[in-house]
Amino acid sequence: MTIGNLNLGTRLIQAPMAEVTDSSFRSIARSFGVGLTFTQMVSAKGILNNDFTSLRYLSFSRDEKPIGVQILGNDPHIIGEAVKEIAKFKPDVIDLNCGCPVDKVTSKKMGSALLEFPDLIGKITRKMVDNSGGIPISIKVRLGVDKKNINVLNNAKVIEDNGASIIVVHARTMTDRYDVDADWSWIREVKKNVSMKVVGNGSVFTPQDGIEMLKQTNCDGVMVARSSIGNPFIFSRFNSLLATGEDPGLPSVDIVNSTLMTHLKMLWREYDEIKALDRSKKYVIWYYQFYNGINELIKRIFSAKNYERLIEIVETHYEDLINHRYLEDTTNYNDLFKKRVVFWQDNINSDVA
Repeated sequence: MTIGNLNLGTRLIQAPMAEVTDSSFRSIARSFGVGLTFTQMVSAKGILNNDFTSLRYLSFSRDEKPIGVQILGNDPHIIGEAVKEIAKFKPDVIDLNCGCPVDKVTSKKMGSALLEFPDLIGKITRKMVDNSGGIPISIKVRLGVDKKNINVLNNAKVIEDNGASIIVVHARTMTDRYDVDADWSWIREVKKNVSMKVVGNGSVFTPQDGIEMLKQTNCDGVMVARSSIGNPFIFSRFNSLLATGEDPGLPSVDIVNSTLMTHLKMLWREYDEIKALDRSKKYVIWYYQFYNGINELIKRIFSAKNYERLIEIVETHYEDLINHRYLEDTTNYNDLFKKRVVFWQDNINSDVA
């Protein structure tokens, strides 16, 4: 997939996720072949006010490129000025969030609440394009506020007419949140009606899902979110499947454990002890989600009070797995992980799909 003069080398993109897509996450994703990553969602006002957290979310290193920055807001002037500041960091894409369905976002007329106001989306898009210094502009949308008010085709046309290079279509409505399967047929309709790049999003949990979305919708790229948490292997598996028709399947426990250990070390370099420990516990479980013993791991990992104990639990779990000490676990965790109701923050303010 190409964006302007940039060739991503693949058609799989990592979605921005609040409290998830930090530097360590992005670095791991890059190492497994993702085409484009995104920072965590950044407040446009926060950027202009030099808010420490907003500026931290905005930072990235050269070896993380290509990378996109996603911003949140609803005022064309404020967003336009924020884009000027973001452009100084030289990201490869700047994206506007018109998809987040979380109440604390939509109650402020941001995120997917913007879908009701195509004219406003158009004005924001134009300001972003005019102020980006040539950096491609992307707008991430949902189908509409609810199934009775699906207006994605109109919004897509407005977005294109105002100069955006990419539209990311999350094929659910705002009120759907993440509780129903995405309706990919709307991605196909958007692709038929615009000439800009169309990226599909929603209900892509396996490499096969990504390939099927490409086939069904003819979209230019596929964006994944929840399915990549603790599973950066989805990127290399998708790339292999797309290039050769062969999926190498789930990685060995050895690869999972070594990748997890690398990720944990990055987290402890990036955050203070309290935050690093909290995130590490969750990642341990997500990395091992597909393997036996997850029930026992859940019980053990949340008892860890420091890094040393955390590593000890992980190493014990790894040894138990490779020595086949766990009985086959028939518990269906798949739906729980998909719904993101287990082992992660319930108040993530992101359009995770």
